[in-house]
Amino acid sequence: MIGQILSTMLPVFLIAGCGALYGRYRTPDIQGLNVLNMELFVPMLVFAVLADQQAPLQEYARLALAATVVVLGSGIVLYPLARVLKLNLKTFLPPMMFNNSGNMGIPLLVLAFGDEALPAAIVLFIVEMLLHFSVGLYMLDPHTSIIKRLKLPIVFASIAGLSVNLGGVPLPEWLLETLNMLGGVCIPLMLFALGVRMLDIDFSDWKLGMLGAVACPASGLILAWPMIAVLDLPGMQIAALWVFAALPPAVLNYMVAEQYRQEPHKVASLVLLSNLGSLIVMPVVLGLVFAAGYV
Repeated sequence: MIGQILSTMLPVFLIAGCGALYGRYRTPDIQGLNVLNMELFVPMLVFAVLADQQAPLQEYARLALAATVVVLGSGIVLYPLARVLKLNLKTFLPPMMFNNSGNMGIPLLVLAFGDEALPAAIVLFIVEMLLHFSVGLYMLDPHTSIIKRLKLPIVFASIAGLSVNLGGVPLPEWLLETLNMLGGVCIPLMLFALGVRMLDIDFSDWKLGMLGAVACPASGLILAWPMIAVLDLPGMQIAALWVFAALPPAVLNYMVAEQYRQEPHKVASLVLLSNLGSLIVMPVVLGLVFAAGYV
C-alpha cells in the first residue's frame, strides 16, 4: 500500500517541484499558460474523454450528483463556523467549496487508479467548474451575468462531447488519438503551474490558511460518506469521490478573488496553505482508499 501511495504522489510532487524550482529562478507567464491550458488543452481532453464511446456516461450520473452535493454542501456545512468566527463569507466559503479538481484532481486520480479513472475525473472536474462559474460567481456578485460567464471553451467541449457520446456518433480513431495527445498536455502542465503558484504563499494570514487546510477536506469527506452509502456507487467511482472530497481549494479561487477584489491576499493564504496541507491529507486519504480495496 505504501508503494501505491508513493507511486501516486511522487510524480505529483516531482512535477510540481519542477514548477517551483523553475519559477524560483525564472518568471514564467503562468497566467498565459493557464489561459492556454483552460482554453485549448483541457477542452480537448474533456471532449475526447466524453466523446469516447467506450465511456458509458450514463453510469456517471450518480457520481455527478454526489459531487454536486459535496461542493454545495461544503458551503452549507461551514456556514455556521464562518459566522461564529466572524469570517467574511465571500472570502472564506468559495475556496472551501470549489476544490482543485483540475490541477491536482485529474493528475492524482489518473496516477492513483490508472486511465480507467479518467472519465470519473473529468466528470468531477466538469461539475466543479460549472458550479464555480455559476454559483461561485453569483456568491461574489449576484449581478454577474451567468450566461456570459458560462461561455467558456470547456462548457462547449462538455456539451459537444456529451452529445457525441449519448448520440452514439462514431469518431475516427485518428481524431480521438490526436485530441488525446493534445489534451494529455494539460495534466503535467496543471501540476507545473501549481508548483509555480506555491511560491506565492503568504504566511501573514497563516491562521486562516490553517483553518482552511483542515475545514476544506473535512467538510468534503463528511458529505461524501452519506453519498457513498445512499447512491450505491461502483468501486472506482467511490475511490474517485473520496479523493475529490479531500482535495484542497482550486487556485482559480485566488484569481477570481483578485478579479472581484474580494480580499485576494486572504484567499491566497486559504488556497496555497491548504494545497500545502494536502501533502499530508492526500496520502492519508489514498492510503484509506487502497486499504478499503475499492479499486
